[in-house]
Amino acid sequence: MVMPTYSVYIMSSQTATIYTGMTSNLERRVWEHKHGQGSQFTARYHCDRLVYYEAFSDVRDAIAREKQIKGWRRSKKTSLIATMNPEWRDLSAGWYDPDPGNELVVDP
Repeated sequence: MVMPTYSVYIMSSQTATIYTGMTSNLERRVWEHKHGQGSQFTARYHCDRLVYYEAFSDVRDAIAREKQIKGWRRSKKTSLIATMNPEWRDLSAGWYDPDPGNELVVDP
């Protein structure tokens, strides 16, 4: 039996606007953000680069961590990102087929 995985993640724009979220399917959720379907905030501010994530086996732990990070000042969030990704690269680069005919299909 496969244990479910929950992810807390941070998306960023080119101008370093950041968004923190939690999901049970990180690949699908990042795809949604990249295609303007993730949230109104990420669509408005073009937060389409995955710059940080953590995985949890218990949804309660993931929710608690998301709330903790959301409560932090920006400086603490940027320090957290730097621990995993000091250059703020898109950690999801290469996850999706560049051929538009083979994009991830998201179930409603």
